[in-house]
Amino acid sequence: MSKKRTTRTNKKRTVGVKANTVVKPTPVTAEKTTTVKLETKTTVEPKETAEKVVDVKPAPAVKKATAKKATTKKTATKATTSKKTTTAKSETKITVEPKETVEKVVDAKPTPVVKKAATKKATTKKTTTKSTTSKKTTTAKSKPVKSETPVEVKPTEVTQEVPVEKSQPIDLGPRRSVAFIGSECYPFVKTGGLGDVMSALPKSLAKLNMDVKVIIPRYKCIPQKFQEKMEYKGSFYMDLCADGKQYYVGIMEYQEDGVVYDFIDNDEFFSWGNPYTNLIDDIPKFCYFSKAALAALNYLNWTPDVVHCHDWQAALVPLYLRTSFKDTNVGRAGAVLTIHNLRFQGIYDRKTIQYWSDLPDYVFNKDCMTQNWLDANMLKGGITYCNKLTTVSNTYAGEIQTEEYGEGLEEHLRYHSSKILGIVNGIDTDIWNPATDKLLAAQYDSQSVIKNKKVNKKALQESLGLEVDDHKIVIGLISRLTNQKGLDLVNDVIPSIMDEHTQVVVLGTGDAMYEDAFRYYENKYKGNFCAYIAYNENVAHNIYAGCDALLVPSRFEPCGLTQLISMRYGSIPIVRETGGLKDTVQPYNLFDNTGNGFTFDRYESGLLYDAINRAKTLYFENRKYWDEMVVRDMNKDVSWQQSAKQYKDMYVELTPKY
Repeated sequence: MSKKRTTRTNKKRTVGVKANTVVKPTPVTAEKTTTVKLETKTTVEPKETAEKVVDVKPAPAVKKATAKKATTKKTATKATTSKKTTTAKSETKITVEPKETVEKVVDAKPTPVVKKAATKKATTKKTTTKSTTSKKTTTAKSKPVKSETPVEVKPTEVTQEVPVEKSQPIDLGPRRSVAFIGSECYPFVKTGGLGDVMSALPKSLAKLNMDVKVIIPRYKCIPQKFQEKMEYKGSFYMDLCADGKQYYVGIMEYQEDGVVYDFIDNDEFFSWGNPYTNLIDDIPKFCYFSKAALAALNYLNWTPDVVHCHDWQAALVPLYLRTSFKDTNVGRAGAVLTIHNLRFQGIYDRKTIQYWSDLPDYVFNKDCMTQNWLDANMLKGGITYCNKLTTVSNTYAGEIQTEEYGEGLEEHLRYHSSKILGIVNGIDTDIWNPATDKLLAAQYDSQSVIKNKKVNKKALQESLGLEVDDHKIVIGLISRLTNQKGLDLVNDVIPSIMDEHTQVVVLGTGDAMYEDAFRYYENKYKGNFCAYIAYNENVAHNIYAGCDALLVPSRFEPCGLTQLISMRYGSIPIVRETGGLKDTVQPYNLFDNTGNGFTFDRYESGLLYDAINRAKTLYFENRKYWDEMVVRDMNKDVSWQQSAKQYKDMYVELTPKY
């Protein structure tokens, strides 16, 4: 009868467990009674009350958790023990089952009274217990259970469901809004490195908690698949010329990867097949574009903290910000100008630029726009009015202040040297990734490069009509065919480096003299020389993956992307120590087996020939060291991550904290 009554009462009882509470079980004493004490610390940090299910046999006190308040009712138990009573050991398992399961094993003797934790309030009433001991002892009362045999208590399982606290979000620093304004952006339109930077840098900044918008012209050459996805955002007419002539400004929008792309639409200026035609047509086109981009920001009511413009095509933006737009919302933005290539400056007749830009007369002076008395220099004006001037490598930032590389602006740049900052470019490692590149015959990473690069080398030789021979070194050249790229040096050394162990592949277009020279070499060294006079993205990917070394012997190079891509694909760069090439390629040192490429300093064909021979010597005589350098290059960080952080720090410095 007592067993039945005990069972009924147990079903109605609830027990609360308080976090970080030491729970002491009730000692049961008698003559020659063995009492075992247990201290159980149960630490629970839920936001909601954990629910516990307790199964105890025979007849322990079982109580269920409540959400807000947990009160322990008075429990009276009488314990009657026989002579030489042995207290049975009990093992209590407390299993916490949130998103992750945690098990706690507790040894209890016998049936403890457990207090419950609650998130808001937990009140515990006094528990009065009586015992057969002579001293004042707090024991649980129970109805007498007659037994002359030891009581065995089976293990008790207590299950708690406790939610795991969510991890705190990573602090990406202050948020700023930046509007990029430039003449090209991959994948919409690209002719050089500017298109790559306008594509990859905004994406990297978007990942750093930046609000980014890119503004470029809506050229007719933009692929139709992008044109179809553009959304019309509005249009208006804008005063442009000095005589008050107005022009239509349409705004089309496209979004991808957290970046908003706005296209300035005007058939009169952007109906040509290519982004650049000739200076006579390009001057009016980019005067219009610089002003229309800022007018579009005001029209969309999107006020950036910083306006970041690129090269001479957008160099009038800082001047417009401080003159025509100084009393508008966008006029409060800071201005950053990046020089990707100082050779191109937008120099034209002063009166023509003054008419098309409608800029005030006071900006046309020798310290700002005017050059050689009769001409105006758009890039020079942007340098004068920008808040920060950046170049695409640290070495190039110093070189442009010298007579050799200053392109006539060295004195002007030295005057503004306090605001010049060099930040080396990165590459889009999602696009240029040999591990996922679908254009390759065999994908690879730094672990499989030695094996799979041979597969890509064979595929390259077969596709370009070269002799299939794994033992030959394949040297690639991917470039615009102009004298800036050091092609006169290449022409000089080709007859000397071509032997039965060497193959050369050239990809690019440019000056006719270089195109014809490379076609001549292809005919002369059939099977070992290929001149691919065009630009084909698929062929470029396969050259990077299939060649052993890549030539970049530039006369000057603001940054250079080909050497970064070649390292990403495990091709050893052979470069001249100038601009970004010097910043990104460490010369190979045979004595301690360090470095990631072969370099030469002075612009001489003999030094290029020596650098190529040093590369060939290591390739044929010490392949182990060559392969180790290939792996080092592939593991080198050439992404935009670090560079984007430098740009963000610069933006934050330019704008007030809030």
